[in-house]
Amino acid sequence: MRVLLVEDEQLIADAIKAFLERHEYRVDWVEDGLLAKDALRTGEFDLAILDLGLPGQDGLEFLKAVRGDKADVPILILSARETTKNRIDGLNLGADDYLTKPFDMDELLARCRALVRRSAGRTRMLLEYEGLVLDLDQKKASYDGNDVVLQPLAFRLLTILLERRGRVVSKSDLMEKLYGWEENAESNVLEVYVSQIRRKTTPKLIRTIRGVGYIVDEDFSS
Repeated sequence: MRVLLVEDEQLIADAIKAFLERHEYRVDWVEDGLLAKDALRTGEFDLAILDLGLPGQDGLEFLKAVRGDKADVPILILSARETTKNRIDGLNLGADDYLTKPFDMDELLARCRALVRRSAGRTRMLLEYEGLVLDLDQKKASYDGNDVVLQPLAFRLLTILLERRGRVVSKSDLMEKLYGWEENAESNVLEVYVSQIRRKTTPKLIRTIRGVGYIVDEDFSS
């Protein structure tokens, strides 16, 4: 999952980023609302975590602008503003959840998972397709009842393609989802991961659209 973290306190941001990345999230961090708006316009995120007391643009103003742009990314407010009015204002402006500081990291993780699950229309963190099962909580995969061990980024790549089943996903979109802003990767890394997935499941699972990207068809007969 790719997360946009909007937080102006570096110690808090560093702690959240490190914790979520230990759980296989990709976290891009910005310090103010104006930068966050640019990030959402130019990137694709599964979730945004938003502080309210921001320089440049207040978090509530940012939230109002984002929802006015029809952006549908799930947004979790994370703020020291703990009054009932603050929570109501945030939720009425389009936030999907509200967590007050100080907070427990495990609760933050659970809320992130719930928002992503709800956004994808799932009641459980499982993806199932043609004998393939991905447990998104445990980061485990099986195919035809047998465990499949994938590298973390290969697992994430497969998750993205399954969530967009029936649609071609470009190589540039996949690279952005997998690596975010701060990491560089070899140009052939996608081919390596796709090859690993095919080898451990079935060659029919992922189709290459030459010069564009990859697709998981609606079913194997497509």
